[in-house]
Amino acid sequence: MNKISILYTTIILFLFSSCQKNFLDRQPLDAYSNSSLWTNANDANAALNGVYSGWASPWSDNGPGWADGFNVIYFDCASDNAYSQFPWEGFQSYGNGLVTPTDGNADNLWSYVTIQKCNFFLANIGPTPMDSTLKTQMIAQVRFIRAYEYFLISQLYGDVPLVTTSLTPAQANVSVRTPKDSVTQFIIHELAAAAPDLLTSYVGTPNQGHITKGAALALKMRVELYEQDYTDCITDAQAVMQLGYSLFPSYTNLFRIQNEGNSEDIIDAQYIEGASPYLANGTLGVMQTSSLGGWSSIDPLQSLVDSYEMNNGKTIDDPTSGYDPTNPYANRDPRLTETILCPGQKYSGIYYDPLDASSPDYYSGNNNSKTGYEVIKFTSNLSDFDNIWNTGLDMMIIRYAEVLLSDAEAKIELNQIDATVYNDINLVRNRAGMPSVDQTVYNNQATLRTLVRRERRVEFAMEGLRYFDIQRWQIGPAVMNGPVYGARLGTVNTTNGQLTLTGTNIPVETRQFANKNYLWPVPQAEININKNLKQNPGF
Repeated sequence: MNKISILYTTIILFLFSSCQKNFLDRQPLDAYSNSSLWTNANDANAALNGVYSGWASPWSDNGPGWADGFNVIYFDCASDNAYSQFPWEGFQSYGNGLVTPTDGNADNLWSYVTIQKCNFFLANIGPTPMDSTLKTQMIAQVRFIRAYEYFLISQLYGDVPLVTTSLTPAQANVSVRTPKDSVTQFIIHELAAAAPDLLTSYVGTPNQGHITKGAALALKMRVELYEQDYTDCITDAQAVMQLGYSLFPSYTNLFRIQNEGNSEDIIDAQYIEGASPYLANGTLGVMQTSSLGGWSSIDPLQSLVDSYEMNNGKTIDDPTSGYDPTNPYANRDPRLTETILCPGQKYSGIYYDPLDASSPDYYSGNNNSKTGYEVIKFTSNLSDFDNIWNTGLDMMIIRYAEVLLSDAEAKIELNQIDATVYNDINLVRNRAGMPSVDQTVYNNQATLRTLVRRERRVEFAMEGLRYFDIQRWQIGPAVMNGPVYGARLGTVNTTNGQLTLTGTNIPVETRQFANKNYLWPVPQAEININKNLKQNPGF
């Protein structure tokens, strides 16, 4: 959604909303006269804003907007990064491998609301009397949004119906699933076609936050990386590198509201503070502990904490790293405590103590983290917000660090290892305060693959990418099976934060993973409506 100039008219709101749900979430478009809706550029802009917009809540019948910060952070709960403690929030069963076709609110991600908006827009914008260049830019933005929606749904469910026109009720329920390869080719084609018609920046204009050329090329790069099309991935990554993006100097401040739209931000989901509970970002509160008015819905796991290197660039299992299991958060990669609130860490004026039964943040208390770890990546300074449940913080969907690490990973996979690979990785590491890559240790394809995968995990923790990395690397059985744990037990000195760890790690749950879990089950409700749909194997 465009947070500066959202133009809603009564007719567009009604046009792009529906209380009726069926297989493709078809909007009641056949009830209106198009000649009265597409008379000038203002009408087209209102329709475009309708494509961008949607309720922020994923549980609304209208579905989320084209991208939603809610899913950005909750997706990590479907990975080895985090645990979702409340099953009714829809992600717990995806993480533990017990999901069924009738489970969870995350099933709302099988949604064609935005796709149908896009199809309607593209079918009707052509005759609108308006500036032709502006019309071309609008069409390119909508093609990007439709491609993004298909990217997300096909990554989660595999084969999905590929619908590019507005459907009648009869047509909607005879649609069958299109092979994922064909959907992917459609996505790449749409992004390639859209990119030349998009502006490189909207910063400082009423359309700030709209889709840019960099967004189209970066999403195309991501799709190609996921599809192991490494040569084209490199081409697109390097094209983005020529567009003027750069890493923001501070990792912590990168995610603060006063720095949104910065040089690293390629595309984000946008929100408006105070406008309404549906247009504001209400996701931040789910990450906070109860003593700060939150729910602790998303709880980082020990596996993620252990993946951060020491600040000398060595992993904690290296006997020469200096890692101290009795003081495990000391001398670590700064991104650890800039992303995760650890026991004994000072935050919002107090030393966080989830280990003492008398503490308001005790790990087994209501609305407290069940792992003893909290997410603070987006709330490093709570004073930035008047109300943690109603903020205007935009959530980045693609940022420049991903371009650098994608370029490096693609070259590693092609075994085209040169100075640019190390430079890409070092830019990301050095910005975080980490040393450059030790080229005596990471000097071949195998070791560099390990390094870049770890770098992606810690750089993008709680940004919704880890699940998709597990999927595309096919590492589910290795990282998603067996018991998962939280912090080690002991005591916290609440005067100075000193830890005394003497116990074992907090047991959280036991997970299971089968090959079927690389895809999500098609929601049974959709199959009940459309008998032509087939369920994913194993469900």
